[in-house]
Amino acid sequence: MELIYFATAFVCGFGIYQLKLPPLIGFLMAGFILNLAGYKSTELLETIASLGVTLLLFSIGLKLKISNLIKPQVWAPATLHIILSSALFSGFMLLLGVFALPLFVDLSWQSALLVGFALSFSSTVFAVKVLEERGEMASLHGKIAIGILVMQDIFAVIFLAVSTGKLPNIWALGLIIALPLFRPVMYWVLNRSKHGELLPLFGFFFALVAGYNAFEFAGLKGDLGALIVGMMFAPHKKAGELSKSLLSLKDILLVGFFLSIGLSAELTAHSLVVALVLVLIIPIKTLLYYILTNLFKLRARTSLLTAFSLANFSEFGLIVCAVAASTGMVTSEWLAVIAIAVSITFVIASPLNKRSNELYVKIERFLLKFESKTRLAEELPVNLNDTKIVIFGMGRIGTGAYETINATHPDVVAGIDIRPEVVDKHVKRGRRVLIADATDPDFWQRVNHSHVEMVMLTMPKHMQNIFALEQLQASGYKGQVTAIANYPDQQKELEEMGIDSTYNFYLEAGSGFAEHVKQTLFP
Repeated sequence: MELIYFATAFVCGFGIYQLKLPPLIGFLMAGFILNLAGYKSTELLETIASLGVTLLLFSIGLKLKISNLIKPQVWAPATLHIILSSALFSGFMLLLGVFALPLFVDLSWQSALLVGFALSFSSTVFAVKVLEERGEMASLHGKIAIGILVMQDIFAVIFLAVSTGKLPNIWALGLIIALPLFRPVMYWVLNRSKHGELLPLFGFFFALVAGYNAFEFAGLKGDLGALIVGMMFAPHKKAGELSKSLLSLKDILLVGFFLSIGLSAELTAHSLVVALVLVLIIPIKTLLYYILTNLFKLRARTSLLTAFSLANFSEFGLIVCAVAASTGMVTSEWLAVIAIAVSITFVIASPLNKRSNELYVKIERFLLKFESKTRLAEELPVNLNDTKIVIFGMGRIGTGAYETINATHPDVVAGIDIRPEVVDKHVKRGRRVLIADATDPDFWQRVNHSHVEMVMLTMPKHMQNIFALEQLQASGYKGQVTAIANYPDQQKELEEMGIDSTYNFYLEAGSGFAEHVKQTLFP
């Protein structure tokens, strides 16, 4: 049965991808199509979906640091948003109940507040998938969005503990003490796992076996355990490699999650209508995210892209409604309503996020009127005076290019990266590296690149280089541009956009290695 499900998911995902939309929309469609055909979710599919979400939270933890959560621009908007949106949404539903609309008329103020609370959450799965596809997990708006989602997960754990009466047991205290003590042992095991097939299995074990089950045993949410264990590994030098090793496995398991949403919905005319009504509050939810993040000195673009990443309902709403249905606070039909509403918001938010930069450019002047004049350190203007060559993306390729150029032409090259920790590392080593986002339209409008003769785009995601090239051309840059690519079709796309030259990393790595050997043998 599961083979039919995944085959349908591939066909729908492939078809949607040809329309230049994220495949996850196709996966959701596949779930609803199978549902209408009479299929239902199976225990195996639910297990696959659960494993995918747990592995996703572990991967988020690998890229997350506590310092990001304690920033006011993260915890304050997250807390205020849950309080305000829960109140607004529950009031909206009670108002609809006054007009005797189906399902709404049966809601008490307590049950309306509970459903409003469920609708206040945004989807971690969706946001991470969108940010990963765009290569923006390390961007400021990406980190703000993930931080807000983690704060929401904390509220979720508190709610489940209170509503189900499942309070942490005595072992939770032991777990808090034991985790820091076991950290050196965990690091030793990670170091000894090297780089082969043992590395993803290491991640699988600590996310799904050790982390999840240890927290469940202590009376805590298992998914939270995967997230926290991932955060414990975040400072390790192999955290990035571990995350990449889990990427394909995580993506396949998450297909099961998207399928399960559509397959689990109890489709009726009433549930579809009510779901469509609830979708009408998404603009209010998105506006709230924008206003609250903007209040804490984030730039207009950062606030807008953060809000777009969170412009959806969360799969957590299904859990809340399931708990409410089990206690008789809402009818079981609300489960179908939330499932349909979640799916519809995913479909709406996918193209919205895909064109977020284009939308920002169109409404930039209006948004700038409400922007704070005070800048966070991460968003200060970039000075490129006396710079002839600029390298965007200071990973391994960018660093190698910087070192090679700097060896013969010092003081004319500068590197730019969106990751503060990467910038700090390079600065400590004496390199001129600045923090900025190459895909940010504002960056190209505010930076003076009149003296720059060449721009090198060495960012890891192809779409990042595409966005940066589009913004560079729009800003009137007249110098040369070169970029890396992983595949010939990516090179062709860049060349059709007017780039001066491309470098196929995989194809030309062998040539570079051979050149190195020649220089060694025949100096």
